[in-house]
Amino acid sequence: MRIAILGGSFNPIHIGHLILADSVCCELGYDKVLFVPTFIPPHKEMSGCVPAEDRLAMVRAAVSSDSRFEAEPCEIERGGVSYTWDTVLYLEEKYRGRIDGKIGVVFGEDLIGDYDKWEHAKELSERADLILACRPKYSEDNGEFCNSPTEKYGKNPMSGVTRGNFPYPHKIVMNPKVEISSSEIRRKISCGGVWRYLVSEGVFHYILEKRLYGIRTI
Repeated sequence: MRIAILGGSFNPIHIGHLILADSVCCELGYDKVLFVPTFIPPHKEMSGCVPAEDRLAMVRAAVSSDSRFEAEPCEIERGGVSYTWDTVLYLEEKYRGRIDGKIGVVFGEDLIGDYDKWEHAKELSERADLILACRPKYSEDNGEFCNSPTEKYGKNPMSGVTRGNFPYPHKIVMNPKVEISSSEIRRKISCGGVWRYLVSEGVFHYILEKRLYGIRTI
């Protein structure tokens, strides 16, 4: 079984995440994509974040209808700052004897410039298959990333790195660029905007039931 992991805060998980996972399976031949909600992400501020239990529940609701997808709670159960390196080691042990090849690690091209800051970045690139996904706000014109968070963490040694010159072994998935973000969905929910079909049916009803993100009456 070929396994890939897709990590994130999933605050909330939306159809763009599901389309990406589908692309990983269809284009690159992975049998299963594990959605791994972070407990505390290492390089991202968790603004407007709901409790980890709610984010995990939404992931489970979103993936329940597709047998290729699964919610993996290991980072939430582990607590603390979530590092992909630790997650890969854990999953290698959990699926020992059932994994074909290396675990795939999926992340957006907007994070390429930050990759050197990842825990055990070089070792991770050797132990796992890095899979670079298309992101809507990537600028093909100037070859740099419009929404990289690196300015918050000091000078970035990999500024200007693109898919074409990313210095680590990697694969590329040409997923459709869907103009959706979790932050935009949260904003729409809180201000009474239109967001119904930006998330799966299960996630929509979970947000309604739990009154998340300052939701107004629909």
